[in-house]
Amino acid sequence: MSAPDRTRPDRSSYRAWRTATTRWSDDDVYGHLNNARYFDLIDTAVNAHLHEATGTDIRRLPAIGVVAEVSCRYFAEMGYPRPIELGLAVERLGTSSVIYRVGLFQGDPEGEGALASAEGRFVHVYVDNTDPARPVTPLPDVVRSVLEPLVAQPDR
Repeated sequence: MSAPDRTRPDRSSYRAWRTATTRWSDDDVYGHLNNARYFDLIDTAVNAHLHEATGTDIRRLPAIGVVAEVSCRYFAEMGYPRPIELGLAVERLGTSSVIYRVGLFQGDPEGEGALASAEGRFVHVYVDNTDPARPVTPLPDVVRSVLEPLVAQPDR
């Protein structure tokens, strides 16, 4: 038996979950999920959680999160027609920025879907939504309060 792959996260690495439906058009000519769709799913995992957990339209807050960085590590192919489970965790919660990790899982949680097929890193920097110059500003309290429970353990 080989040693576990420490670079490929498992389901315990994430604190909040949602399921995404795949579509025929999500697959590319190679028969797997197109890379652009991964970024759509990562963005949806973060912003849908913020919207639902705060109970407010996050676009209308006095400070909004703008994307400063996004990346994705790919471990295994995914594709239509199977659903994708999106796990969300906060890697770092700063004064005016948040680093999220989003795990994308497809398949049986006890089998092939036990480990992430991909993991996204998504950085939000908060800016003043009332100032056209968009200066960096602290996270709104309503946002911070829903993100604190998602902060990942320090060993990850």
